[in-house]
Amino acid sequence: MFIFATDKNRNFTPYYKIKMKRLAFSLFLFLSLFTVCRAQYDKDAFMFRGRQALSEGRYADAISQFNILARLDSTDSWVFFYRGISKYNLGDIRGAQGDFDASVRLNPVFTNGYHFRAITLSRSGKYDEALADFDRAMELRPGLIGLYFSRGVTYFLAQRFENAVSDFDRYIRKEPKDPSAYLNRGASYLFLADTTKALADYNKAIALDRFDPEGYIRRGRVFALQKNYKGAIADMDKAISLDTTNTFAYFNRALMFYESNDYNSAMADLNRVLREEPGNALTLYNRSLISAQVGNFEDALADMDRVININPDNVLAYYNRASYFVQMGRWMDALDDYDKAIELYPDFAKAYLNRSYVKNMLGRTKSSKQDYDTAQRKVREYRAKTASEEASFADTTKKYSSLIALDADFAKKGFDNELLQNRDINIRLRPLYKFSLSATKDNRNVALRHRYENLLIDKFISDSPINMAISNADSIPKPRFEQGIDASIYGDTYLAAGDPKSLTEADRQFIRGLYSVQSKQFSTALNQFDAAVNAPPEGRYSEYYKAFYYLNRGVLRAEMIDFISSIENNVQTLTMDDQGTTRARVRDQVSRTYDYSEAIDDMLAADKLLPGVPYIYFNLGNLYCLSSKFVESVDNYTKAINVFPYMGDAYYNRGLVLIYLKDKEKGCIDLSRAGELGVGEAYSVISKYCEEEKN
Repeated sequence: MFIFATDKNRNFTPYYKIKMKRLAFSLFLFLSLFTVCRAQYDKDAFMFRGRQALSEGRYADAISQFNILARLDSTDSWVFFYRGISKYNLGDIRGAQGDFDASVRLNPVFTNGYHFRAITLSRSGKYDEALADFDRAMELRPGLIGLYFSRGVTYFLAQRFENAVSDFDRYIRKEPKDPSAYLNRGASYLFLADTTKALADYNKAIALDRFDPEGYIRRGRVFALQKNYKGAIADMDKAISLDTTNTFAYFNRALMFYESNDYNSAMADLNRVLREEPGNALTLYNRSLISAQVGNFEDALADMDRVININPDNVLAYYNRASYFVQMGRWMDALDDYDKAIELYPDFAKAYLNRSYVKNMLGRTKSSKQDYDTAQRKVREYRAKTASEEASFADTTKKYSSLIALDADFAKKGFDNELLQNRDINIRLRPLYKFSLSATKDNRNVALRHRYENLLIDKFISDSPINMAISNADSIPKPRFEQGIDASIYGDTYLAAGDPKSLTEADRQFIRGLYSVQSKQFSTALNQFDAAVNAPPEGRYSEYYKAFYYLNRGVLRAEMIDFISSIENNVQTLTMDDQGTTRARVRDQVSRTYDYSEAIDDMLAADKLLPGVPYIYFNLGNLYCLSSKFVESVDNYTKAINVFPYMGDAYYNRGLVLIYLKDKEKGCIDLSRAGELGVGEAYSVISKYCEEEKN
């Protein structure tokens, strides 16, 4: 039975977050669903390996097997269905939906296809479309009880809580021992303001599974809402005893300790969270407020500085940091922060009131009076539309220095720009492609493997007396030269692979340069690549081979710049928060721009000599990105993809840059395609930045 999935990898989820099961396959289904016909390739074997990997949670391996099957038989709906399941469990909701679309297009009566497409649609906030798919699935198989569980989750996410309760009721009548159903129904009751029934369901879930910390956390949150902090803390203690790594339990217990005026215990729990999640801005924010409350303004400022560094658009962070500066008598700093808070949220009445006070302390009485009048006007506007959530920051009765829980005001819909982000994570681009020496010969004739084929590159590699590969991987085995590189170049050792007599002097200099790079003698390598580029043409292909010399020299120049910048601890990366907000950041306070123009010139020269090579376009994409020329970067990744549509790294890097440019939809589609093509890192990025669950 297939039911909705839960993202167990998220440590922080609201207490009302619907609990959903990870998609899993029973042994019965795994063994008995169906068999496929054999053709020239053994499709049964690929199907078996794919389903086995899927059942063992090796989702990337499963996708690679189903990719092969999709190429062998593009009409098999089960292949796309299984691949969609794999993508879903890796957090690739868009990619999964595409595969489920294919499964029902190929088989219009495919119940599981409609079921799981409904799940992905609901995860994307497309509730009406999801419910239509559930209706279709129920028409096909009205007795499939798991459909009611999944539809109940969709009703919950759509905030149709009465409908959700009805579906969970029906599911529970058939499956009375499933604790997840009680947790979900309890959450629905909670949103219907029926805490009695919610607690009863949470108690039932705990009775059915006393070893799942989720039930205790949910019940503890309800106790906290009822101001029963003793009971709430006891439940969090139990949850932590069952899972000592559950940072969500520590986070919630910290809030409960705080409300019980046990600040030391609250700080200890927040510190525990930050040991596991050092970039968790929500925890840093709360720890900052507690530090300020006990008069430790230096630590409070340090934490709030980190919050602002993670998310420069957080209005509450600026507002509270300004209050610290006021209490420290740092009036100009306070003024700057109130200015920023008002810039981010122009209707923030209390910020105007506080800025009025600061200006008065600075002797700016006229401007102070203007701020005071503005604040009073916004308060009047607020009172005229008290039912509107969007005017809540005009309410001067609110205290904005209170600890923030996950379901707090600033996390409500329509206020995303001010949302505190959970993590600050640096994402590196996939590295540049280059020629490297290799201890083994690359097998370039593997069936069913997408490989870029270029006769000139293949000839260049095969003619080399030393094994060579073009790649951006660091895992290429490096050869050893006991008698020196020249002995191999001239064919005097067992490492000789091609025809040494066919080498020109430029080829020899190039190979020596590759050896120098392998030996980390970068200046020597640069000189040798220079010699290869500047050597007069000697053979039939020498002018074309010069493109490869330019390519490697450009990569070396770029890598030397990266090495220098790493010494200065100023490496630029693409930095994104969990909501997809992106920006360029550096690790210290002083940013320095590095000049990649020489490396770019080398790549352009290579493209002029030998146009249409995807590795060159990919490298240009990276170099333009590092030079903050993002439009040119995207254009070159697109060129690489147009030449070689199976270049997963190009999809991955283009996806990152598009998200950086706030084109999240296209960026996430690219990341999905990258993951499908074997770029494993894509799924961790997708799970952090591309999920669109609606609460």
